[in-house]
This record gives sequence, C-alpha cells and structure tokens, in this order.
Amino acid sequence: MTKQRQHYNEEFKKKAVQYVQEQTKTLPEIAEEMQIPAGTLKNWMTKYRSFENEPVITANAEKLREMEAKLKASEREKKDLEEELAILKKALHIFSKEKN
Repeated sequence: MTKQRQHYNEEFKKKAVQYVQEQTKTLPEIAEEMQIPAGTLKNWMTKYRSFENEPVITANAEKLREMEAKLKASEREKKDLEEELAILKKALHIFSKEKN
C-alpha cells in the first residue's frame, strides 16, 4: 500500500515557516514535532522565509557582541596607526629640509 501525499495550503506553509523562525529548536526537531518531512519544511523555508521574523538567538547575540568589540578595537588601532603615520610624515618633512 502506498501512502497518500499530504497537501498543505499556502497559509499553513507560511505559518509553519514563521513558527520555525520563532523557535530556537533545530529544523529536524520542528519537522518531527509537526510531522512534516524535514526536506519539505526546508523547501518551504527557502520559499517563504522573511528575516524580520527571526529573533536573535542568545548564542548568536553573544558572538555578534564579540565581533562588534573586535571591530571597535580594530578601528581604534587603525586610528592610532593613522595618527602615528601623520606624525612620522611631519617629522620626515622637518628633518629632510635642507639647512641653510
């Protein structure tokens, strides 16, 4: 005996994708919970996903804060190096002048 294919309407698919986006569970866990094949749910995700519905997960938020801190440190270091370069250029200009 063959299994009959389940058909879902567009609204159900969109709501399922929104549910996936709001959860912190993995896609296979949610697929099992909803009794939908994970591949089907993944296909729906690529078709109906909208990023404004996704919360920032705490692990990702921590990584984001860490990356922002590194970026700020790099910007400070760049600014310091630019100032040092400007000072060295002035010193080079002063010392390379011919003395009368």
